Amino acid sequence: MTQPPSFAPPGVPAGYSPDVGAARSVLTPPAGATLPLNRLAPEQALRRLELTIVRRLEGFLHGDHTGLLPGPGADAHDARVYQPGQDDVRKMDWAVTARTTVPHVRDTIADRELEVWALLDVTPSMNWGTEGITKRDLGIAAIATIGFLSQKMGDRFGGMIMRQDQVKRLPASSGRTALYGLLRKMLDEPIVPDRAPGDMTLAKGIEQLVRTQRRRGMRVVVSDFLTPGDSELDPNVEPDWERALRRLAVRNQVLCIEVVDSHEVEFPDVGEMLIKDPESDFARYVNTSDPAARARMDAASAAQRERIRIALRRAGVGHIQLRTDRDWVQDIARFVLAYRRTASMLHQPPQGVSR
Repeated sequence: MTQPPSFAPPGVPAGYSPDVGAARSVLTPPAGATLPLNRLAPEQALRRLELTIVRRLEGFLHGDHTGLLPGPGADAHDARVYQPGQDDVRKMDWAVTARTTVPHVRDTIADRELEVWALLDVTPSMNWGTEGITKRDLGIAAIATIGFLSQKMGDRFGGMIMRQDQVKRLPASSGRTALYGLLRKMLDEPIVPDRAPGDMTLAKGIEQLVRTQRRRGMRVVVSDFLTPGDSELDPNVEPDWERALRRLAVRNQVLCIEVVDSHEVEFPDVGEMLIKDPESDFARYVNTSDPAARARMDAASAAQRERIRIALRRAGVGHIQLRTDRDWVQDIARFVLAYRRTASMLHQPPQGVSR
């Protein structure tokens, strides 16, 4: 499996780390966030997108969702006295009626409020980047963008951080202040060092999201979708996380955000380079000045990404690929607009039938 490269140019003394932003993460694990919160969550740019994007994103979220106020819906609310001629007798609450000897009906919760949960992968393979931002911080930026674009009055946004040894839960709250607080906690989460002990995998993290968040809503999974030790390139062979993702998509609208660094798919010509797996003991020197070797590595990386794309499509989830060398806000906006156009065509009633 192609994993993040770690290289030192010839003649560079050991331990030297030039001030090159996120690119220093190629030499050593980062000590903290590579970009401040105001750049990861560019609210001014999102405000310009809000009027045009949020309405389109609403279609992506399947419309109605559970809310705080009584109204038509599936979840039970408080019981109240039956009003003849106004209430439906099919909503009669017979248990309360028997106790009070007065006819009561049971109200339901209006399907209005949305609950979004985002699972962020912060395992060691996410700790590096060569284009000014690490993959981990790009994942947080993607969560910020989705959070701002999908948030409305009363909607709640929660997060789960998947480390090498555990999944940390950040409770769901509503409001922009709460969303900023969640993003700050994600940025301040300690960096997981290379080869850290633990058996947590993406499949287990998704399963935990399935088990702990029973309420229907939107689920966002942010990861590079790389599994340590998995060298399979055949797209017909399912990755270990695909089954868990299918289970998550049964009851929820799922969006998977794949974060990629440009030099994972297009290896640079930098001479002799040490390829290391930050989550295992694998290490191998490769001469990237050899065009044939570089072509084989690029082909293997492309096949690996194609296998991920096909697996996500089989699971029936939305898929966005974000790269560290591109504008993530534009990529997400482009995806939402395209998905909305597709959804509007799929949801059109048959000819001659009105909604």
